[in-house]
Amino acid sequence: MVNPEMKVEIREGTDCLDREKVYAWLSNAYWAKTRSTATIEKSFQSSLCFSAWIEETMVGFARVVTDRTTFAWLCDVIVCPEHRGQGIGKELVARIMEDPELLTVRWMLGTRDAHSLYARFGFENSVEPDRFMIKNFAPRPPR
Repeated sequence: MVNPEMKVEIREGTDCLDREKVYAWLSNAYWAKTRSTATIEKSFQSSLCFSAWIEETMVGFARVVTDRTTFAWLCDVIVCPEHRGQGIGKELVARIMEDPELLTVRWMLGTRDAHSLYARFGFENSVEPDRFMIKNFAPRPPR
């Protein structure tokens, strides 16, 4: 759990991001290793961005790709290594799930290793090949 003396503040928006930290964290994340800085930056522009802060230090990040009405994809949820296991990811996801603009959406996410975190918020494994399809792509350089 988060030390009660350390208050975690969740901020929304891109103006407050410590971009260099996000670039560094995602460059080491299994799902984002191939992304360039330009690609990460472009993804900020098309998403709702949330960040977790302890005092003036950014300690976590997450993005939501959404139309704000029917669909949202929770992605790039990451906490800096030295703050993992303290409940910061839970606080970050809880704030996102409570966002007034996202209360009516159907959620989607992908994870290899954080199923128990997302299960706390009602996410379930879903394998419905009769309904859902996926198109994988080969990463291409930014334009």
